[in-house]
Amino acid sequence: RQKFMDNPLHFLKLSSPPPVVPVKLAIVGPPKSGKTMLARRLERDHGIVCLSAGEAVRQFMSQFPSSNLTKEMESHLRAGVILPDALVIEALEKIMLSQRCQTRGYVLDGFPNTIEQVRLLTEFSVIPVQIIELTLSPKEVHWRATADRHSVDRTLPLHDSAPILDVKLSSYKRHLDVVRGHYEKEHRNWNVLEGGRSKWWLNDMCAKLINEQLHTAQRYLQKRNRGDAASIFGLCVTPAECESRLGEFSHYCPVSLATKHQLIDCSFETTMKFTAEYRARYYKMAGQAELDLFLADAHNYVAPTAPHLLPDQLPRYVAKAELKMLFPRELAFKGYCPVTYVIGNKRYEALKPGSKDHVLEYAEELFACLDEETMEVFLKQPWLFHATPLPAKLPPAKVPQEVTSLPMLGYMEQTVAKAIIAAMTSCSDFKPKYPYVNAHKSALLYVGYHLKAHNPKATDYSREKYRKKLEKFKEHCELIKYLGNNMNRRYRPENERPIDFDFKMDEFLALRTYPLPIN
Repeated sequence: RQKFMDNPLHFLKLSSPPPVVPVKLAIVGPPKSGKTMLARRLERDHGIVCLSAGEAVRQFMSQFPSSNLTKEMESHLRAGVILPDALVIEALEKIMLSQRCQTRGYVLDGFPNTIEQVRLLTEFSVIPVQIIELTLSPKEVHWRATADRHSVDRTLPLHDSAPILDVKLSSYKRHLDVVRGHYEKEHRNWNVLEGGRSKWWLNDMCAKLINEQLHTAQRYLQKRNRGDAASIFGLCVTPAECESRLGEFSHYCPVSLATKHQLIDCSFETTMKFTAEYRARYYKMAGQAELDLFLADAHNYVAPTAPHLLPDQLPRYVAKAELKMLFPRELAFKGYCPVTYVIGNKRYEALKPGSKDHVLEYAEELFACLDEETMEVFLKQPWLFHATPLPAKLPPAKVPQEVTSLPMLGYMEQTVAKAIIAAMTSCSDFKPKYPYVNAHKSALLYVGYHLKAHNPKATDYSREKYRKKLEKFKEHCELIKYLGNNMNRRYRPENERPIDFDFKMDEFLALRTYPLPIN
């Protein structure tokens, strides 16, 4: 008191403390992964309330013994049946109304485990901002259970037996993927930690997540209270809520429209990393640079002060199946790509026919673009291309022509030219000479075998058969070169000849009487 009276201005000028934000955590994992120990540690270090399903039921029944919910739960317990999830979550929601839970926060121990529990929690508006999944191998689970079962402090060692653990593990794994998929898709708040790491490492990682959660929420509340734009990334906003609260620019980036006069569609961005709230409306940005500009001065990018508002007519992609249903509507611009024509300074050479795989609809007209790149350019600024007039002179129309109607040389060029060129190139590299056959006939035989061995319309068996014949033909051709290199005028005794010389000589002489391998 005396310090305040001595210098009151010093204390009055202090900045106001950040708003109070409760911590909202949930820890899930297989049995023996350390969920309860970690939750108790977080309760001790951060002052939050540790709640499990059983603990919430016991607290509610002890605090409200005469309530209708307590009587209904007692009737189930006396009958020896498991409490329904609806009753458990209703009791959990009532316990969370306590002052400590509302101001400091909570951590759910081993909950939720099924998609039905997730649905009920959402109905009661219980949505953890961060969910921590502790992973642990089945071998480590059984090892920890064995250690607990032989502990003197364990009152019910049967619960750690292998059959019961296998049932718990099977149930957990059966529901885990569905629960994880829901939170990753709707809230993007699923975090995976290794349950086998040390308790200090787990404490540090959880403290980091808690601090990030608190700073994100406090920064959002401070900016919103000042009337500034604030990022909503990390606030567990669902895609349905974001869709319902989109501003006048819908899924398009207001910063790109204002600064570049371009339509940038951000509907593909589902993580909301570049989404901001301003005046209770959500606005999507094209990237981090656009988000920074919007957060710095959002007033200049929204109505009524924005330089460009979202036009009434927007381009959209038309799939090939939908294009068939739009018949008999014809493509505008005579089917040519307007983007290549405008970018090419409206020259005759820039007229390129569009593709039916890249059709867009704008201003009640259909435009065919050349490729994916030109389609993206049209989507950004369609007003630059849709009203472009065609030149008086157009390229001649391409009329399809049957291959069979071509002359012989043209037909061969369009059908077998590549195969013949490949065969003749291989023949010129190998230079075949079959024993007792002239070079001209040897080359023809080689080309024939090569065409048969590489015929794409033949069966695998046929290609393999002629591939082996081609290899055998090449071996016979190599006999002349082999024998020429190992024979001279002087007689060589048998022990001085190569080991396979006599065999190849017999094979060479036998080819004189054998017929040529034509088939």
